[in-house]
Amino acid sequence: MTAQDRVFAKCAWRLIPFMGLLYLINYIDRTNVGFAALTMNADLDLSPAVFGFGAGIFYVGYALCQVPANLILERIGARRWVFCILVTWGLLSASNAFVETPAGFYAVRFFLGVAEAGFFPGMLLYLTYWFPRSQLPRFTSNFMIAIPVSFVIGGPLATSILELDGVAGLRGWQWVFLIEGVPASLLAFAALKLLPDGPQAATWLTDEEKKTIAARLVAEEPRGDSNLWSALIDPRVIILGLANLTYQVAGLGAGLWMPQIVQAMGFSNRATGFVTALIFVAGAGAMFLCGRSSTSRGERIWHAAIPLLFAALGFAAATIEFSYLYVLVALAFGATGLFAALGPLFSLPSSFLRGTAAAGGIGVFNTLGNLGAFLGPTLVGVLTQGSGDYGAGLMFVAVAFVLSALIILAAGRMIAARPLITKQAA
Repeated sequence: MTAQDRVFAKCAWRLIPFMGLLYLINYIDRTNVGFAALTMNADLDLSPAVFGFGAGIFYVGYALCQVPANLILERIGARRWVFCILVTWGLLSASNAFVETPAGFYAVRFFLGVAEAGFFPGMLLYLTYWFPRSQLPRFTSNFMIAIPVSFVIGGPLATSILELDGVAGLRGWQWVFLIEGVPASLLAFAALKLLPDGPQAATWLTDEEKKTIAARLVAEEPRGDSNLWSALIDPRVIILGLANLTYQVAGLGAGLWMPQIVQAMGFSNRATGFVTALIFVAGAGAMFLCGRSSTSRGERIWHAAIPLLFAALGFAAATIEFSYLYVLVALAFGATGLFAALGPLFSLPSSFLRGTAAAGGIGVFNTLGNLGAFLGPTLVGVLTQGSGDYGAGLMFVAVAFVLSALIILAAGRMIAARPLITKQAA
């Protein structure tokens, strides 16, 4: 390991575990509705279509605020902005416990999306303040491992909390939202201490280390305009946003419905949490390995597209009901491909954007993606209600993954005309 590599490794050990913890809490808070639904839907008389729309409308509020949230982070700094985001989303997540009607469910989910909108794209932007573009696939994957881990931890945790049904006069699903909403607001105060606005504000870096980081970032800074407008009209940003849209249609269409798909096989609520966790457990390892491979090879497009084709194969195979074990293995295979693609895909916009253009472009990329995150759960709900089982929804998920892979390959042809980074930097 070179002296430069040791500096970036130091930054990674200081930042990414805490960032990953925050993202773990973030993802649990946005997806725990899938586990709460195991009893909430019956208590509130929510149909599959109503639940799917309510689960998905989170991403409408989320999408609308992505770009302005990233511009605010760039202006006031990560430290204060992440503090505000954490406090607000924790309170709103807990307030899910008090919904009584579909309209109330829709409203709380929408505003929770608004509150959380700045965190994930902000963290993608924040990584560009610390790490050179050539290393972003690896560190983005390491940060985003929190997604599969959130299902591994969140499933058993949520279904265990469901057993508090009746305590203090509250239903189990209400306790899920109340208990899991608290950590975000508490961790907000830790963020003030642990997330410096950038390398120059990090007291744990020496002056020489700060110079090393600054020099490497400048050496690998992408060419092109750094203003917001250049990102908004960049066709590469738009096509990658469409790839993210179809990816989120499939990923959230499968992820938010997975607990109910598993429960329909006859598992108890508690067992559903553990079985769902097993489906996602291999995803963390796949993300880590694919991210390292993408960084070492200096390649992103195929590292994103190929796992998505494997994901499509897995979810399509799950529609063939040979046995429950076969279906669970197929779902696990699909989930592994789903997560393996994350690091390379989500590091693509920052590989050719810089400055304010990076803030806006990453926001646009995520805005389009989260429109897909609204459509996915909603459409799977409609297909499930119309067909009476989950087969049509899973086939829809598979087709969306194929479409996402094809769009990524098309984006690769467009990006190839304008190299991301120099071979020496890679």
